[in-house]
Amino acid sequence: MIRALILDFDGLIIDTETALIQAYAEVHDEHGRPFDAAAYRHAVGHVDYAFDPWFSFPAEADRDALEAERRRRNLLINATLEPLPGVTTLLSDAVAGGLVLAVASNSSRGHVDGHLRRLGLRDHFRALSCRGEAPSPKPEPDLYRLAVNHLGVRPSEAVAFEDSQTGALAAHRAGLKVVAVPGPCTAHHDFKLATLRLGSLAETRLAEMLARLE
Repeated sequence: MIRALILDFDGLIIDTETALIQAYAEVHDEHGRPFDAAAYRHAVGHVDYAFDPWFSFPAEADRDALEAERRRRNLLINATLEPLPGVTTLLSDAVAGGLVLAVASNSSRGHVDGHLRRLGLRDHFRALSCRGEAPSPKPEPDLYRLAVNHLGVRPSEAVAFEDSQTGALAAHRAGLKVVAVPGPCTAHHDFKLATLRLGSLAETRLAEMLARLE
């Protein structure tokens, strides 16, 4: 029986991944430099793929200054982001159905908690499991193990929602069923470990989803 849902954050609840690419592109455009968005998209969600976002700049460019500008633009963009389609309905359905909720994210607690509060979604979640709070980040299973412990459920009683191959692998290793919901930056990922793949969380309601998983 499914008793808990554990959601990834970036790319699953809000699309900070596309926002990150937009911020890089804006800085490149400001300086008249090309930005390889497709190559950067390939790096999203992978821990073993190195990509230098500033490779089109000369060697003497001040990369610290460029990163500072990118972060400034990123914060402005992120502050406008809304929940992805189907997220709020999923959370409401889960709470109405008596399920408990957590987030398991490779991002910091400040990042996750801040956005959830901004969006009015924080109270839906009993626990957050974030970067630095478990021995290793995804694709290791530690963040998911921490989340299920916080919720007081067994891994077999929880479903993970992930938009990346790295996250799906982490959840699978922790013993959870996985619902893959790839976004524009992760549609090319391998989701063979997922029990179910959706184009969007708005594609189906929770009751139907759980029936398919059970």
